[in-house]
Amino acid sequence: MSTQTVTDLKSPRSLVILAIFLVVVIGVGALIGINTAPGEWYAQLNKPPFNPPNWLFGPVWFTLYALIAIAGWRTFLAEPNGLGMKLWYGQMALNWLWSPVWFSLHLLWPAFIVIIAIFALVLAFIANRWDRDRLSAWLFVPYALWVGFASLLNLSIAVLN
Repeated sequence: MSTQTVTDLKSPRSLVILAIFLVVVIGVGALIGINTAPGEWYAQLNKPPFNPPNWLFGPVWFTLYALIAIAGWRTFLAEPNGLGMKLWYGQMALNWLWSPVWFSLHLLWPAFIVIIAIFALVLAFIANRWDRDRLSAWLFVPYALWVGFASLLNLSIAVLN
């Protein structure tokens, strides 16, 4: 089944690490979201008919960030210096970069390049964890689906504008 297993998830040290992952991932994501909230510029853009309402993004990202944090925590406990963690750090850095590129700098095509890179790293993380920690891989599946959808949305808005 698994070449590397996640063990001792309920130890005090493990739970502290989980709390840190949750606070950092959700906290930084919320801070970036607040500081790059869609404004007048975004409201004026032409959008495709499948563009979700703005209120949906907050709850979706909160949920995804919790799943991302848990997968990162589990991967960190199993292989803190492994490829899985490197992929996790890479997707997280790009995830946090996308909103400022899109909402603050208004760079639609560079944001598309960033989101495609996020998507590739998310898929690589799933592939990396699949035989090592299937739960962490599955925790990234909703994220992959959302980033795939967001990539199509990013591309559509870039083309329309």
